[in-house]
Formats: sequence, C-alpha cells, structure tokens
Amino acid sequence: MKIITSITMLRQILDNYRRQNKSIGFVPTMGAFHKGHLSLMRRCRKDHDIALVSIFVNPTQFAPGEDLSSYPRNKKNDVLLAKEENIDIIFYPSVKKLYSGRYLTHINVGEISEELCGKTRPNHFQGVATIVGKLINIVQPHVLYLGQKDAQQSVVIQQMVQDLNFPVKIKVLPTTREKNGLAMSSRNKYLSVEERKQASVLYKSLLLAKIKINAGQRNANAIIKSMRRNITENASCSIEYIACVDTQTLKPLKKLRGKILIALAVRFGHARLIDNILINMKD
Repeated sequence: MKIITSITMLRQILDNYRRQNKSIGFVPTMGAFHKGHLSLMRRCRKDHDIALVSIFVNPTQFAPGEDLSSYPRNKKNDVLLAKEENIDIIFYPSVKKLYSGRYLTHINVGEISEELCGKTRPNHFQGVATIVGKLINIVQPHVLYLGQKDAQQSVVIQQMVQDLNFPVKIKVLPTTREKNGLAMSSRNKYLSVEERKQASVLYKSLLLAKIKINAGQRNANAIIKSMRRNITENASCSIEYIACVDTQTLKPLKKLRGKILIALAVRFGHARLIDNILINMKD
C-alpha cells in the first residue's frame, strides 16, 4: 500500500494505471476510520482493480466554533485498517497542498445545500462540494463511494457531479450501525457511555416512523411529532431538526408519497449526530 501526499505524484501513478485500463474506485474520508468506512473500502476493493482512499479533514466545511481542531485524528490506526482492507493507495494531502496560496474558488450547490443541516451550517455543503470536486478532479476515479448516513451530502455531491459533467459514477452504500442501532460516526467518540446508550433512540424513532407509515399514516407532521416525543421522553438531548423530505429536492413534505427521506439531527453533549432512513411508499 502506498501513502501519497503529493498531488503530482498521485496523478502520475493513476495515469499509469489508466493506461493499463485498470478501474479505479475512490472512497473520500476525513479519517478516524470505523466499520462504516471499512464497509465502503471493502466494496471499493471488490469492485475495482485499484482501491484508493483519501484522508483529509477539510477546514472549509467547518464553521467557526465547530470541532475542526478536536475532530478525531488517528493516522497510525487508519493506515493499519486500510492495509487490512487491501487498499492500494491512501492519499493524505496537507491543507497547504489543497488550498494553496490565495484560494478564491468554491462550488456552491444551491437550494439542496440550504435544507436540513444547511439551515444551521450555512457554508458546510459549499465546503463539502468544493473539496469533493477537487478530489474527483485529482483522482478521476471511475466510481466514488459514499455512505447513506450522510444523506444530504450524497444528494449534494450527486447533483454537483451531474451539473458539472464529472465522468464519475456514484454508489451510495447503506448506513453501518452499532449493535444498538446508532449510526456509526467518527463523532460518536464524543459520547459518554450514557449518551451512547441514549442515542440509540434516534434509530428507534426512525423505525417508529416507518411502522406508522406502514400502518397508513401519511401526515408528515404527525410522523415528526411522534418521533420528537419518542426522543425527548427517552433521552437528554437537543433536537436540531426532524424532517420528512423529498429524496431529490430535500424539500419538506406535508403528505407522504413516493420515495421519501426521513432525517434528523440531534445533539448529545458535544456530539451532533445525524441519521436517516429511506422509505419507498407503495401508494
């Protein structure tokens, strides 16, 4: 496995693989690997001749006062885990190399970036789109692998790829969960033992919504109220939002129909946790 920090060197190596008609799969990450990351790597490894992972804690997607400085970092462990998954290349660039000099260019994917998490993190998805756009340009992979846990991020990136005609296919893989249903996240490390236990209510509330929908409930507000009540009665936390939205526009729905995304963001102490489920309505 190669660990590469140079953009020029990475491009040279990948150009050589492309000349050999080798397929390249790419998993962009911020490191602090957990089983969710590993599941993406495993699928990437299975699907492609060359499996590449990037590790970069992107400063432009953090707002002032957020956890940029404290975000979990563990290069040694990440390298060991990537080796175990038979990853060919880890791209580990510095901030200086990706945002050199007088950096002025950003990618803004309007509207969908302003919904859900975008309401409280107004520049977050601009930072996400910019760094993923840069990484796609550098790596030029055949397939990009993302996780369903970050549903809005996946929608934003897919829209960007479509709008800017990037020649890359995107595969969004299912959320990996802990035994109690909590969606795996690097930020779970911020949780205390009790908070981690209580945070299982997030997935339980999503499953509750699914049960009610399967029983015939079509009123989005009723679903949201039942989820909110379930969370507040079973956990000490702060709900940022619970929403039932269209899977493409991310606009809130009043009456549920078709394919919908039920998403939430909740704070437990210093941890801001997100989760979601997709439901395909039959009627």
